[in-house]
Amino acid sequence: MNTLARRLTAEALGTGFLLAVVVGSGIMGERLDGGNVAIALLANTLATGAGLVVLILTFGPVSGAHFNPAVTLADALQGGISWKDAVVHMVAQLLGAFVGVAVAHGMFDLPLYAASTHARAGPSQWFSEFVATFGLLSIIWGCVRQRASAVPFVVGAYVTSAYWFTASTSFANPAVTLARAATNTFSGIRPGDAPGFVVAQLLGALVATTLFRWLLPTTRKAAS
Repeated sequence: MNTLARRLTAEALGTGFLLAVVVGSGIMGERLDGGNVAIALLANTLATGAGLVVLILTFGPVSGAHFNPAVTLADALQGGISWKDAVVHMVAQLLGAFVGVAVAHGMFDLPLYAASTHARAGPSQWFSEFVATFGLLSIIWGCVRQRASAVPFVVGAYVTSAYWFTASTSFANPAVTLARAATNTFSGIRPGDAPGFVVAQLLGALVATTLFRWLLPTTRKAAS
């Protein structure tokens, strides 16, 4: 049985690696894009989608591989994790996320942290984050009961597509959002814009979880 310490370590490591992938690939893409932002976004997208598959497969057997406070809260609502454990899981995710940003910056010889100046604000951005997170939780709850082994690949594929069909490039993760406010690189978000993203993400997760509790009642059993 995996102890709480093992689960927290897995969540922190997994979220840290996720941010290192997101931020690091954004830096690399921007340095190599020759001024073509679409190329940088494509590099960022492919690295993130592939990285998620690997990380979920690696850490999923230990902690469930949430790497995302919105997913952890949704799991708690479904009874898959206690509220007490959910709180410490989210703390581990946040700590891991900020460490991941520092790791990415260190690999590219940048200051460990720098407040982003990348503006991402307004109703269309917030709505995009609601849609992105609603979709993420929907595909998780839709697959977890009968196709649990497919979840890593489905999540990776969904995030890859959501980078391109949402105006916000699909953060869909409060820990990722807050940590990306500490990188003044391609993947950053201004600190003042982050709260709007987080609120929209939590609302999207709540609506999706409520819907699938009715649409697929067995997801409550599958959460555990």
